Amino acid sequence: MKKYSSKRSIQILAHLLQQYGISDIIVSPGSRNAPLAIHFSEIDSFNCYSIVDERSAAFVGVGMAMSEKKPVAITCTSGSAAANYYPAVTEAFYSNIPLLILTADRPMDYVDIFDGQTIRQNNIFNQHSYGDFQLMEDGKENAEDHNFGIIKTALELCIEKQGPVHINIPLEEPLYELISELPTFPTVERTIRQKEYEVPSNLIADWNTSQRIMILVGTKDHSPELENQLTQLVKNHTVVVLSEANSNLYHEKFFRHIDRYVFNFTEEDFKMYAPDLLITVGQNVVSKKVKQFLRKAKPKQHWHLDPVWQPDTYFALTEKIEVKPEVFFSKLLNFINLEPRPYYNLWDVLRDKKDAKHEKFLSTVDFSDFYFFYKTTQTVPENYNIHFSNSSAIRYAQLFDYGKRRIYCNRGTSGIDGSTSTAMGFAIKNANPTLLITGDLSFFYDINGLWNQYIPPFVRIIIFNNGEGNIFKIIPGPGNANPNTLDEFIATKHHKNAEHLAKHFGFSYTKVDEEVTLDRVLENFFKPDTQPKILEVNTMAMHNADIQKAYFNFLKEN
Repeated sequence: MKKYSSKRSIQILAHLLQQYGISDIIVSPGSRNAPLAIHFSEIDSFNCYSIVDERSAAFVGVGMAMSEKKPVAITCTSGSAAANYYPAVTEAFYSNIPLLILTADRPMDYVDIFDGQTIRQNNIFNQHSYGDFQLMEDGKENAEDHNFGIIKTALELCIEKQGPVHINIPLEEPLYELISELPTFPTVERTIRQKEYEVPSNLIADWNTSQRIMILVGTKDHSPELENQLTQLVKNHTVVVLSEANSNLYHEKFFRHIDRYVFNFTEEDFKMYAPDLLITVGQNVVSKKVKQFLRKAKPKQHWHLDPVWQPDTYFALTEKIEVKPEVFFSKLLNFINLEPRPYYNLWDVLRDKKDAKHEKFLSTVDFSDFYFFYKTTQTVPENYNIHFSNSSAIRYAQLFDYGKRRIYCNRGTSGIDGSTSTAMGFAIKNANPTLLITGDLSFFYDINGLWNQYIPPFVRIIIFNNGEGNIFKIIPGPGNANPNTLDEFIATKHHKNAEHLAKHFGFSYTKVDEEVTLDRVLENFFKPDTQPKILEVNTMAMHNADIQKAYFNFLKEN
């Protein structure tokens, strides 16, 4: 016989989660949130997952929501457990990922009197959430009506904003009283807010009179509709579309390797290649070089398309267009001319030159991080989702062509802390297999991402282990530090490997440290197996930073 929590606030919460179609719930163990764990795990419409480490659990939730494209709930006990959610909450906030945060708490009278596991949880996430809500304790006057309304508001906000929303739930003891029958509560009707939009006539006029139109797409999930719209704009060379690997847009006339083209721009180039109309789509852009270019280029107009975020990234924002880009372009295409513009040809000549240099360099490169990334473009099956960790991994990815494979990375805050956990959460909920390509520091930092009994056997992880945070040997600035300081405190040089971790967490493990073995191993790495797999590519002996610098120096040459 099923047993449910006697807590009315939890019963109402579960009812409304069902009403709004929220079915995935990640539970981290604890006593104060035991009523939530007991109640949710007994309801067939909920998929409950037990993840011990709250920091990892929250990033697993981010990955699940990224995959499912709907809210995922995470719940933990009181005290520091809630604070451990914060890194993932900030990622969800800046990436517009719907995360519902359910923190159990002690009664409000217990705060700041040195009761165990009690901190100031109310509004703990208010700087990085779309709403922080506090439920009333059972037994308080009007608690049931208040809690019903609060939870309904919170769920609708999470769905509307596609971002994190927090509900703090004070629970009095006893926590383990049970009932055998679920009470009934009123059904709710979801109000779907549809925003009508028509393109203002002045924007149509500005488009038609602009001769140098650039569309820059940052981090974005794949959108066939947007892809088709932008294809219409480029097929006659009307605009220049710059995109990145994690923009998930595919057309031969899109410029998908921005750093290849803009890394060496001079002051004269800034003027020559500058747009007069810049339209930006999506979230964070990886390329620091394109940010520098557009900030110096100072376009006359900059329109940003997004229902939620309107960042003035390039210090030139003139129009905040608060709709989905698909809606905007579907309207715009009815009114604009699609005549060819010489601006496209200017960029196309640059691309042909740099792409030829890129291919020539590839024919000479030896075993290294650079070589490894090149090999992955040839060997990863097309049905794989690829998650890249931050720092070096996602930057290397921008230099190569991954075809139509779906590319993901936590670019909301660009931290290394939850890359593995996010990829594992994504893999749990996605029908296609998932590959995580990660640097060594990112992997070791998020070891608990593997402490997860739900990881499918078709998950693959490749660690390129260069023995340090090699990004600090690549970017300008850190090289000015004393070599000992750089190695110990910035790049964090080490000699760790993942062999024992792989065995501990039930992954098969292979290590390679030279080109011939890497080529041979990659041929079999993606074949089905009963275990998920880790491949560690040891490049510690290689001068990886020097090879990447040699690549860009080679691109400079005429």
